[in-house]
Amino acid sequence: MKILFISPTFSGAGGIGPHAFRVSEKLRQEGHDIELMDTPHIPIKNLKNVSFSVFGTLKALSNSKTYDVVHAWNVPSAFIMKHIKAKKKILSIHCIYSDQVKMLHSKLAGSIVTSKEDQVLDWADVLTTDSKYVQTEYKKKLGKDFEYIPAPLDPKKFADIPDVKKNQKQVVYVGRDSFEKGTDILKEIESKIDGNVKYCTSLPWNKAMEILKASQVFVLPSRTESIPQSIKEAFFLKIPVVATDVGGVHELVTNNKTGLLVAPNNSTELLDNINYLLSNIELCNTLANNAYEFILKNFSWEALLQKYNKLYES
Repeated sequence: MKILFISPTFSGAGGIGPHAFRVSEKLRQEGHDIELMDTPHIPIKNLKNVSFSVFGTLKALSNSKTYDVVHAWNVPSAFIMKHIKAKKKILSIHCIYSDQVKMLHSKLAGSIVTSKEDQVLDWADVLTTDSKYVQTEYKKKLGKDFEYIPAPLDPKKFADIPDVKKNQKQVVYVGRDSFEKGTDILKEIESKIDGNVKYCTSLPWNKAMEILKASQVFVLPSRTESIPQSIKEAFFLKIPVVATDVGGVHELVTNNKTGLLVAPNNSTELLDNINYLLSNIELCNTLANNAYEFILKNFSWEALLQKYNKLYES
């Protein structure tokens, strides 16, 4: 089967693009012919997605190939997907896109996206998301049906992460340094944390995982999320998690079972829970072991590969 993947980027430690890349690798192992569309963009915040969609559309219009499936990963990719010749068009979204634009840019930009969102989603034959929260919200908001297909975690990717000495009292954040991720909230309380904080915001994935593995607590202070891959990675490495209860985070983190949940934008509650875990090794071990079992049971390729094969072959 010949499949084209479209995403603004396929590199990095987190986000939908790197997830698409991981899926492409696995599908190639299954015998599918996967092509990744390499599209330039202007690396400026307010021009990045627009330039990606424009340059990508021009590239799509000059592409004479016909694919069995074209799979667009996020809304800006849909504008390119629309002009690709394919028997089936799939669009995956891992957030409420108009809400994210409103938060990151402006209410005006969010309103413009909201007015066009329904139309853009109709360009796809199939809509998918990795979050039951996103699935439910789009059904309520636009009456759209999304297939729920979780993003797997591949344990084999961790084989090259070396054994490291555990740094007690080390707190780590892994992800983008941006407003929606709440890094400013973590920095606000950093001086009051009973330990040191490491920020893995622009490191290669292997290095970020090495630091994560050496830490005592992983913190996700996000204002908005779908299903963070970084939480799954912390679960697999048996690093206890403190995360804000936003989006689909509670689909992974069950409070006091697989991690600790706090209210978003609440620096006091976040600080108290981080320091509580740093002083309670027994609870750390309990949460870490529960989380490890949960991730292997529910998010391994063994559990989810059939869903992806069915998506492309149906």
